[in-house]
Amino acid sequence: MGVSTSDLVEYRLDGRIATLGLNRPDKLNAFSDELVVALADALRRVDGDPGAHVAIIHGNGRAFSSGADVHQRQLRSREEFERLGGPQGFGAHAGDLLTRSVNWKPVISAVHGYVLGLAVGIVLESDLIVAEEGTQFQVTETSRGLGGAKYWALLHFRGAAAFGTQVALTGRFFSAEEAFEHGVIDRLAPKGQHLEVARELAAEVDKNPPLSVRATVRTRRWYLDQLSREVAMQTAPLKLYLTEDFQEAARAFTEKRPPLPFEGR
Repeated sequence: MGVSTSDLVEYRLDGRIATLGLNRPDKLNAFSDELVVALADALRRVDGDPGAHVAIIHGNGRAFSSGADVHQRQLRSREEFERLGGPQGFGAHAGDLLTRSVNWKPVISAVHGYVLGLAVGIVLESDLIVAEEGTQFQVTETSRGLGGAKYWALLHFRGAAAFGTQVALTGRFFSAEEAFEHGVIDRLAPKGQHLEVARELAAEVDKNPPLSVRATVRTRRWYLDQLSREVAMQTAPLKLYLTEDFQEAARAFTEKRPPLPFEGR
């Protein structure tokens, strides 16, 4: 077993299964630009390591992730948003994490606690998903004024159909149990056992010839990438991150108050 820890992502190799632990527990593993970059580095390490056949992403502490770091990524100045083309920093686009690969090794998300906003996207883009009972998911982009189109598309890609439309339009919390019922996740784990269940699933995958597995992963992610690009072509010109509604929602969140009435501008 090999273990190494960066400030932001803990990397562990146990046999041929690599475990990547999001390591910002004091912020509920909120995705700052730096955490996105650190996770990308860890995934590249898995991709290039001949000894690693399957990867598991999980969160240290009380939750998988509370989503994007609102203080950093959603309170930028208008000039920054215009220069960057959105809330993400240069080289810190979470949508690129699983679509830039060489060896296309399968990735399992093992989640617990909360999976919110940006983290929902990372989890849905993973090849397989294990969730602890009671885990709460939410497409927070709906209430923040950024729109849930990408998450609607990812949920539809996983076959959630009407359920995906409902949670993307309402922005309500939904549980791991609901997600399992609607086919969004692959395994529902007992409390405290999401990592164990994910390792069991990884071992099942690893019994197969690795090149056979990777051919399937590559094809799946190609279609996933095409879908994500199509959604971006539809939504990017709207520049919702420049609207007054988005700015009010972000400020209200950081100030821990209800937002003022949204004006549609």
